[in-house]
Amino acid sequence: MTDLLKTSLNRRTVLQAATVGAVGVSPALRALVHAQGSDAPEKKEVKIGFIPLTDCASVVMASVLGFDKKYGVTIIPTKEASWAGVRDKLVNGELDFAHVLYGLVYGVHLGTAGPKKDMAVLMSLNNNGQAITLSKALADKGAVDGPSLAKLMAKEKREYTFAGTFPTGTHAMWMHYWLAAAGINPLSGAKLITVPPPQMVANMRVGNMDGFCVGEPWNHRAIMDGIGITANTTQDIWKDHPEKVLGTSAEFVKKNPNTTRAVMMAVLEASQWIDASLSNKMKMAETVAGKAYVNTSVDAINQRILGRYQNGLGKTWDDPNHMKFFNDGAVNFPYLSDGMWFLTQHKRWGLLKDHPDYLGVAKQINQIDLYKSVASAMKINVPKDVMRSSKLLDGVVWDGKDPAKYADSFKIKA
Repeated sequence: MTDLLKTSLNRRTVLQAATVGAVGVSPALRALVHAQGSDAPEKKEVKIGFIPLTDCASVVMASVLGFDKKYGVTIIPTKEASWAGVRDKLVNGELDFAHVLYGLVYGVHLGTAGPKKDMAVLMSLNNNGQAITLSKALADKGAVDGPSLAKLMAKEKREYTFAGTFPTGTHAMWMHYWLAAAGINPLSGAKLITVPPPQMVANMRVGNMDGFCVGEPWNHRAIMDGIGITANTTQDIWKDHPEKVLGTSAEFVKKNPNTTRAVMMAVLEASQWIDASLSNKMKMAETVAGKAYVNTSVDAINQRILGRYQNGLGKTWDDPNHMKFFNDGAVNFPYLSDGMWFLTQHKRWGLLKDHPDYLGVAKQINQIDLYKSVASAMKINVPKDVMRSSKLLDGVVWDGKDPAKYADSFKIKA
């Protein structure tokens, strides 16, 4: 079957027909279903690991709403305790896929995040929607953003502790970048620790850290519990930044190409569904707040996914750059420059000793052609360029053109 014909087919109709035995289907379509037999998923049941965070929603809703069944697979969302656990289970095959930190996938591929294994980023799951939380104790002393935190740390000298969620992950890199932009060296001027997302609020409550970077709903939860304030959102650091991805091993993609496509389609359709309306977002919040998923109150989730923010100090605002899952397909494309950016920060902070082949590594990991074929079959927009350009919080532009120069350009680095 030609690529053109595959693209023109309504794959969903075909697979649905196949699933129900093609009852009441025209002979022509029945023949088409038979012809597509070779496209059947190799593995019918797949485990997708997730961490209790709002941005696991597209994986959860793909299962809850039955989008997976449309494409001939059954998704079993598997709740994990930590990103290290997700890493280990992806590497040893206990999980088929995962809702996972962008930088974790790259860290595993290069061996900077523990065990080394060839990995694959299939698609981006969300942009935006994380935050930097500072303790209420710091805020009471006037530290409510980067500059005021730097001023307090210079005045009241002690060991200040900040938490991310995984050493090579997104939150660690946002925290490093944010501190450095304020003139604080995260390596020599502060202590950085790793704490699983659901444990952030409890650890701040007992005084184990001065601040943390994590995904929602845990930043808003800290405000609701009266123990933290939002100093900055991550979209303040980088508007429409890459965040979680649908990740797996390169080996899994090679062995199970049809299963991989089916899962991507189900998750993409769930992403579309979430961003389609406010009522869908509210239904999503009610679902993922449940014990099986995030295990928090619905009101901890449903404000910030609508862009309704408060900082815990009386300020409220509507943020158009809140967490996005689809945004007309702009969210999900696995830009090579997104993956390369994490490598530049890994080099900046000494996680990589030498400059890697930035573009070469990104081409190995990010499954651009696979994503394009899936998006094309679903009539989802695909950007023309595999790179994108952004200006970050400190005014520095990232465009992927000279990653080594970019990584070396920062005053504060390892």
